[in-house]
Amino acid sequence: MRNDGVEVQGGGADIRRREPAFNLPGSLVAVLAILIAIHVVRTYLLSPSTDEFVLLHFAFIPGRYAIPFAEQDMGWLWSPVTYSLLHGSWEHLIFNAFWMVAFGAPVVRRIGLLRFFLFWCLSAAAAVAFHTTLHWGAMILVVGASGVVSGLMGAAARFVFSPSGRISRQFAHLNRRLTIGEALSNRSVLVFSGIWFLTNFLIGFGQVFGSAEGGAIAWEAHIGGFLFGFLCFPLFDVGAAETRRD
Repeated sequence: MRNDGVEVQGGGADIRRREPAFNLPGSLVAVLAILIAIHVVRTYLLSPSTDEFVLLHFAFIPGRYAIPFAEQDMGWLWSPVTYSLLHGSWEHLIFNAFWMVAFGAPVVRRIGLLRFFLFWCLSAAAAVAFHTTLHWGAMILVVGASGVVSGLMGAAARFVFSPSGRISRQFAHLNRRLTIGEALSNRSVLVFSGIWFLTNFLIGFGQVFGSAEGGAIAWEAHIGGFLFGFLCFPLFDVGAAETRRD
């Protein structure tokens, strides 16, 4: 979408930016529409037995990888990605959509649709790979785009913060990407990442020693997605002008 409302004066020395209240990349709007459409179909159109079939074949199940592939269907192949298109409830979907809008928009603007699609697939797989290492053989269903959203957060942490620590919704994608060393010494990145990790560790602690009624949160997948986005984002961020060496 166009970056409307940008006025440049004096050869770029004086830049006045007016950010629209709502301006998302079209590809991100399309992704959100797909997620909503899938949940509408599952919630209102499919019978319980059909929806169970969808979950068993397209949700991620760590236990699949403890069973010889010849003894099961092909769900082990596509479920590391397709699980990210399914959600457990409207609340689950809305929560993920909110954070996807916040952190997905600058990432999409920066890397474009094709690389965003590849990033989605690989961050989804990385998220559940990390989850599986801690739940090997577990016959539990994992659904939701939270791992991808966490990957987008990790990727965004490499470039969205300006030197002042503020985030410009419309122009954050133009910032220089920080090296890993610069990111780990940037106060805004450290505070953001620290709060994010602390929140997820508290969720995990609460589930281990508390109640997990209503379905447990796959916080381990969140961590796997975030680490993937933070560490691997340079592989997708290859089109900007600045030198890219970490």
